[in-house]
Amino acid sequence: MASAEEGSLKLVLWNIGLERKGPGLLLRDIASGKDEQTEAALRVLASLDADAIVLAGFDYDHGLIAANRFADRLAAAGPEYPHLFALRPNRGMATGLDLDGDGRLGGPGDAQGFGYFSGQSGMLILSKLPINRGAVRDFSAFLWADLPGALWPSTLPPAARQQLRLSTTGHWQVPLILPDGGRLDLLAWHGAPPVFGAEGGVNARRNHDETAFWIALLEGRLPAPAPETPYVVMGITNLDPEDGDGRKEAIRSLISHPKLQDPAPRSSWQPPDEAGHRGDTALDTAFYKQTGGLRVGVILPDAGLTVIGAGVYRPAPTDPAAADAAAASRSFPVWVRLRLPSPSP
Repeated sequence: MASAEEGSLKLVLWNIGLERKGPGLLLRDIASGKDEQTEAALRVLASLDADAIVLAGFDYDHGLIAANRFADRLAAAGPEYPHLFALRPNRGMATGLDLDGDGRLGGPGDAQGFGYFSGQSGMLILSKLPINRGAVRDFSAFLWADLPGALWPSTLPPAARQQLRLSTTGHWQVPLILPDGGRLDLLAWHGAPPVFGAEGGVNARRNHDETAFWIALLEGRLPAPAPETPYVVMGITNLDPEDGDGRKEAIRSLISHPKLQDPAPRSSWQPPDEAGHRGDTALDTAFYKQTGGLRVGVILPDAGLTVIGAGVYRPAPTDPAAADAAAASRSFPVWVRLRLPSPSP
């Protein structure tokens, strides 16, 4: 917990992609010590040495057995994270409805969030700081149709309005306990990819509204109270504000919201420009063969916090670390270093 004790806090967000197509397979790969992706991911996280990490794309199990084994392996490589937090994701959670319109029930596209089994591709927080579990707010059961101004698709079955949750994976507010006894809340989510899904642009609409949820919460337009400062909104948006497909209104509004600030983390290596792309390639947080680089992950501290550093961990191709980054995930970790907020009077 060195950096927290020195008056700053380093946060990392990463769509790590440690998801498998069956329960228990991720634990098997972590424990084996032989899975190339897992081993590369551990080395990347050890080098980042953050105070708190929000991971997306990490399979959930009820006892957090895979998460604990992963933290143990990470501690053996250097940084220790004694505090873990994860909740069952909406991915793979059965609805009993034909949401993807294929005429069959029970497929991965019929779950609350696309998933081959309950718990696939969840979120995980690793923290050197204690977590105030009693003050956690889990918004993952919030119904999509209840969001003010929801872009509800008419192509979904009518029964879905009373059952389908907004969160593909989850929306969490998780308070970290700071060294002075104060708290810093992490507002985390992992949105739907906007270019897949049933007819009618279901995923594009849902992706937009998963981001719009935070705007509504910050502005006090939901039944739940708005979060009190200090907080950091951090999540895998799965939508670039400039490039690629999808509805960009919500992500642009969130990034420019007056209650937030965008540190615009950049990689130290400047990737080459891509034909047809408008965004700065140094801001990209993932690279896809079909679309090229995209900025699909954000860390947005509240406007009252002081940012003293930010970046995207994307080593240049000539850097020896690039091999681990490529083997671990097609996404790149994003980090922000904050000055710890002053204690309340």
